[in-house]
Amino acid sequence: MPRSVLVGSFTSPKMEFAIDMGNPFFNRTVDGFLKIGAVGASKVLAEETYDCLRKGSISKGKFEDALKKMCKEGAYWGTVAGVYVGMEYGMERIRGTRDWKNAMLGGALTGALISAASNNGRDKVIRDAITAGAVATAAELVCYLT
Repeated sequence: MPRSVLVGSFTSPKMEFAIDMGNPFFNRTVDGFLKIGAVGASKVLAEETYDCLRKGSISKGKFEDALKKMCKEGAYWGTVAGVYVGMEYGMERIRGTRDWKNAMLGGALTGALISAASNNGRDKVIRDAITAGAVATAAELVCYLT
């Protein structure tokens, strides 16, 4: 019996650019804001495109609403990423080492800060800090494994 085998590789797209703010802290924070903000805007673009294809129509109002949502989500995701990257970098500078603990502390502080800024109660802020710390730690450990 003949067999066929597919051989190949997939590469992820690269989005590389550098903005020099004159300070490594600001450079990393702005870089995180822009890259993850673009991801947030792309998420909304994909969702809105799906909705338009499903409904079979698009209007000027729907298009304007989609653009507003893209900007809002991009800014929100970018802000969270910028705060996280800044916190992680700050932890690295304070502790003098680069490891998963910086991600844990940076994630926990970012989760608490974003939750508190959203006027959540104390228990919700603590739960969000724990969740964000756990997610950041898991993401950092996955990067170490690859």
